[in-house]
Amino acid sequence: MERREQILTVAGHLFSQRGYHATSMRDLARELNLQGGSLYAHIASKEELLIEVVRRAAERFLAVLDSLEGDPVAKLKGLVRGHLEVIAQELPRATVFFHEWKHLSPPLLEEAKALRRKYEEGVQRIIQEGVEQGVFRVPSVRLATLFALSALNWTYQWYRPEGPLSLEELSQAYAALLLGALGMDQAKGGDQDGEA
Repeated sequence: MERREQILTVAGHLFSQRGYHATSMRDLARELNLQGGSLYAHIASKEELLIEVVRRAAERFLAVLDSLEGDPVAKLKGLVRGHLEVIAQELPRATVFFHEWKHLSPPLLEEAKALRRKYEEGVQRIIQEGVEQGVFRVPSVRLATLFALSALNWTYQWYRPEGPLSLEELSQAYAALLLGALGMDQAKGGDQDGEA
C-alpha cells in the first residue's frame, strides 16, 4: 500500500508537470527507481493512475463541501478557504483534476465528469440558497456558479505557498471578490463593507 501511494504521488507530479500523454511508464519507473516490469506489479496501466489521481483530488474537494456549515455567506467563505487549501496542499493532483482528466477514455472519462459535476452542483446549491434567502443577487445562478469555479480553479496556474500572499490572505481577498460579484454589497442583510 505504501508503494502504491508513492507511485500515485510521483504520477501526480509527472502528469502535472509534463502532461499525461508526455509521461511514459518508463518515466514513472525511472522516478521510482523501479524496473518497468516491477511497476506493473503495483498498477495495471497508466490510465489507472490517472483516474486514481483524479479520484483522490475529487475526494478532497467534495470533503470541503461536506464540511460547510452556517448561512450561505459562511458557506461561500468556507468553500473559498477549503478549495484554495486543497490546491495549496495538493497542487499536482489538483492540476491533474483540473487539466489532465480529459485524457481519460470512457467509461473512466464519464466517472471523472460525474465527480466534477457533483462538486459543481454543490457550489451551485450554495449560490442558489443565497439567492433564495435574498443574500445574493445574480441574474443567473448557473452563470454565477461557473464564474466562481473559474476564478477558484484557475489559481492552480499561479498560486505558490511561498508567494507574496498567504493562503489566509488569498482566501479573504477571493471571498470578498466573489461575494461582491454575487451582489453581496447590494443585498439586504449583507456585509455592507464587503469584508470577507
